[in-house]
Amino acid sequence: MGLLSVDQNKCASDGICSMVCPTGIIRLQGEPGHPQIVPGGDPMCIGCGHCVAACPHGALDHARVPLASCLPIDPGLAIRENQAVQFLRSRRSIRLYREKPVEREKIRRLIEIARYAPTGSNSQMVAWVVFSDRARIRELSAKTVDWMRQALRDDPQAVSVGYLPLIVAAWDAGIDAVLRNAPVLLVATAPEEATNGLVDLSLALAYLELAAPTLGLGTCWAGVLRRGLLSSPELREAAGIPRGHPYYYPMMMGYPKLSYHRLPERKAPKVRWL
Repeated sequence: MGLLSVDQNKCASDGICSMVCPTGIIRLQGEPGHPQIVPGGDPMCIGCGHCVAACPHGALDHARVPLASCLPIDPGLAIRENQAVQFLRSRRSIRLYREKPVEREKIRRLIEIARYAPTGSNSQMVAWVVFSDRARIRELSAKTVDWMRQALRDDPQAVSVGYLPLIVAAWDAGIDAVLRNAPVLLVATAPEEATNGLVDLSLALAYLELAAPTLGLGTCWAGVLRRGLLSSPELREAAGIPRGHPYYYPMMMGYPKLSYHRLPERKAPKVRWL
């Protein structure tokens, strides 16, 4: 049996499914013309579900993307432009967290949401490492500071540039400027066969961070740790990054200690029309 099943009583033979197929393997066959995958086309299907999602008649089923699992879009949940703009502009990098631990159910829910982010060729290869033990997170901060100390010893000129010396000094003063005492650290990774890996996981993290405030949570991209991960195999091992996963980025998460009440302005975009 092929990947597609068609309810011919519902099918309008309008060709919508064939038009939206990214790989162009769906064709209307016979009379009155019902969709089928071209001979030998099954291996080319990326399982995106566009054909099932675009059919307004609910006539199409897919072995890998079952119609029963594809929820109908609720027009009542659609947001207006001004709502979308405020929602997106309200996103803040949260660096001050409450002592309250984050429930595992909420972390799992956010990762579930993030899996709907687009990936190259619908590869869906993003994997996650979750740290919720504050002691282990602090150990990662300490290892990052150790890496910074070594980097500064290896290149004394770095003392006069960059933020490494400031972070080391803060650590020595009892301030964690690496992971900000966050109660949760998420590390999104992708394997080397995911040729769009860094973009894939970045989109997944973006989905996750935008959804986090709806659960009362805040996030911050952990760029300081990321810099250390790029240079230190020991740090990558401590962060749980699997072998063969050259793409990765960490993100802090927790309950925000403070609230924000304004939408900060940003620089005007630089655009070239060609």
